[in-house]
Amino acid sequence: MNRYAAALSRHPLPAHAVGETAGEVLEALGGADPDLLWCFATPHFADGLDDVVEVLSSLLDPRVVVAATASGVVGGDQEVEAGPALSVFAACLPDAEIHPVHLRAVHGPEGAEAVGWPDATHGADLLLGVADPFTFPTDAVLARLAVDRPGLRVLGGLASGAAAPGRTRLWVDGRVVTDGLVGVACEGVPVHTVVAQGARPVGDPWVVTAGGPGRIDALGGRPVLERLRDLVEAAPPEERALLQGLQIGFVVDEHRAEFGRGDFLVRSVLGVDRRSGSVTTAEAETVGRTVQFQVRDAATADEDLRLALADPDLSAAAVLCFTCVGRGRDLFGVPGHDAGAIADRFGTVPVSGMFCSGEIGPVGTTSFVHGHTASLACFGR
Repeated sequence: MNRYAAALSRHPLPAHAVGETAGEVLEALGGADPDLLWCFATPHFADGLDDVVEVLSSLLDPRVVVAATASGVVGGDQEVEAGPALSVFAACLPDAEIHPVHLRAVHGPEGAEAVGWPDATHGADLLLGVADPFTFPTDAVLARLAVDRPGLRVLGGLASGAAAPGRTRLWVDGRVVTDGLVGVACEGVPVHTVVAQGARPVGDPWVVTAGGPGRIDALGGRPVLERLRDLVEAAPPEERALLQGLQIGFVVDEHRAEFGRGDFLVRSVLGVDRRSGSVTTAEAETVGRTVQFQVRDAATADEDLRLALADPDLSAAAVLCFTCVGRGRDLFGVPGHDAGAIADRFGTVPVSGMFCSGEIGPVGTTSFVHGHTASLACFGR
């Protein structure tokens, strides 16, 4: 019997889509009831998400069900970025502790924090979840979780496809909700996380020697704009165009002697103030941190994902994929890039997932919200 299964239907009628996906899952699992069921649906199914999930649940009888709507979904080696689609993932995890969660954010003494944790989740070491971008301050909550639950890895994404607050459709614990984060808290689930930010460092690393919250004034004792000018002048002509969309990477582990891909939390350069000579970024703490400029394009994003997947210690019997709406056909020029890279690495294992308005995943020991990233949960055999 297979422990995992995934199915994709592009049928516009909910009843047909549910029948196709449930039939494939039942066949793959040999009729066994899955412990965990994830459903990813395009906005075409948003108004009827409760019916879709209830029928799937009645047919498959899972212990825990989580569902979310998204602008596009991933299934097998396909990515559906337009039109109706339903992607379903099922896992048999009889020896694992898994609990549905619906978290909401409140403002506490230390800033934003998540409430709604079931008591049984105190030992959880992994949270797989989807957050509503309008009501859940994911960045702030993750920063708080790093303090309150330091051993917890968080992987998933921000729901996409909803044009306004209240339009996101999420499902957990037997009901549709439109706010917060829904997911499953896990203990004892063999998952290796992969976070491919699609960027590569250029130039040299420097310590931020002057600046403020979200602002960098000097790198290594020189104005940041002088460092940028040196970088542009030293860059080959084919790379200068990439520098127009410059990113900046903040080193996650300052104790390393050398830094390379995977050692940085990549953030966009939000602006350059030529009068003050400063660069603004979304990262709040800057002074004293080691940074290095980064570039991102289709070739770099492809190489970065394939390098991350090439880890010889990495194996997967199934994959949940949370990829950015800024990737896909718009970035790579062809559909199905990330799903295809997963298939190239692992073969025809079950794959399911969604396109996100921001991706969640750990870099080092801390989880963050990313952009233009593929965050993968690779389930062990």
